[in-house]
Amino acid sequence: MTGLFRKMPKSTLSIVLLLTAWRLAAEGVLLFRGVPFPTPEETFLRLLELLAGKNLAGHSLYVHLFSSLRRWATGFAVAAASGVLYGLAAGRVRALERATSEIPQFLLLIPGLAWVPVAILLFGIGERATLFMIAVSAFAPIAVSVLGGAKNVDTRLLRAAQMLGAGEGTLFFHVFLPATLPSILSGLRIGLGTSWRVLVAAEMVVGSGTGLGYSLIQARWTLDYASSFACIAAICLIGFFFERVLIRRLERGTLDRWAPVSEKG
Repeated sequence: MTGLFRKMPKSTLSIVLLLTAWRLAAEGVLLFRGVPFPTPEETFLRLLELLAGKNLAGHSLYVHLFSSLRRWATGFAVAAASGVLYGLAAGRVRALERATSEIPQFLLLIPGLAWVPVAILLFGIGERATLFMIAVSAFAPIAVSVLGGAKNVDTRLLRAAQMLGAGEGTLFFHVFLPATLPSILSGLRIGLGTSWRVLVAAEMVVGSGTGLGYSLIQARWTLDYASSFACIAAICLIGFFFERVLIRRLERGTLDRWAPVSEKG
């Protein structure tokens, strides 16, 4: 048995262990509490039903999925643009860095759900409140990562480029920006995961009738726990695809193409 585990890929082993723990938890809850707990098999079958078109909270799963992805893309785009621009600017302008560098650090300490009362006071219940929570939560890790990378750019690279006659534009786009690229991509990856988690939580609290978070909490209120677990599975799979598959591959390819040699090894 030990030899079999050793031959398994890490991802396969992790999935097997997770599903086994899930199955044991379901049996334990039913045995000791007498409460039905959705098993992996039941959750998978319900997910197939939802994918086949069965309604959930008044809409198909595809409507909820599209709504969540649209909000996520919008909020994350705002956070990414503002976080990267701030980090690069503060990394180049020391006065700006000294005056503002503690602000993203402070925002980083605030949990995403803590923004609920602020979002409601500013925008009420609905779409704009959700977008605000996504953007403000994802901004902090992106800004902190980009600023850290910008501050630690090897000054020898900058001086060498200046000695070769590079102007400010060339210096920024061909030396400073590529040297900061690993930190930018790292911050975007962290911000992506943060924004996805906050999106789901925001839809559960300030949602406006659609979205995976909204459908999850509605299924819970109607005691349709199999659908709740199916929504959790969909949330997990989508987040895994974007963070572990898409962004990491983009990160590796971009670094191979643009990052300085010293940043790759």
